[in-house]
Amino acid sequence: MEKVNLNHKLKLFNELWSPKIVGELNDSYIKLAKLKGEFIWHHHDNEDELFFVVKGKLLIKLKDKDIHLGEGEFFIIPKGIEHMPVAEEEVEIMMIEPKTTINTGNIKNEKTVDNPDWI
Repeated sequence: MEKVNLNHKLKLFNELWSPKIVGELNDSYIKLAKLKGEFIWHHHDNEDELFFVVKGKLLIKLKDKDIHLGEGEFFIIPKGIEHMPVAEEEVEIMMIEPKTTINTGNIKNEKTVDNPDWI
C-alpha cells in the first residue's frame, strides 16, 4: 500500500493514447493517459468507463451530444454507448474501468493496447 501522485506518474511517460496502469481497485484498474487529437468511434460491450480530466480539456463525442470536460471534471460512459474522445491540445486523464477494458473497445487497430504497462 503506497500513495500515488498523479503528477509524478504522468511525468514518467509521453506516449499519446497509450493508457498506463497506476492502481487496482477490486475488479478495476486506475489508468492514466495523455491524449491529443481524435481517437476513434467505438464502444465497450461489457464495461462502463470513467474519464477524469487531470490537466487540460477533453471533448467526448457521443452520437446525440458532445460532453466538454475541464480540469477536475469527470464523465461516466455506460457500456454500449458509442463515443470518441477528442483533445485539441494535449490533455492528461485518469480512467477507472474494469480490468477487461480494451482502450479501443469493439475496434481493433494500431491504437489498440491489449496489455497496458504498469507504472
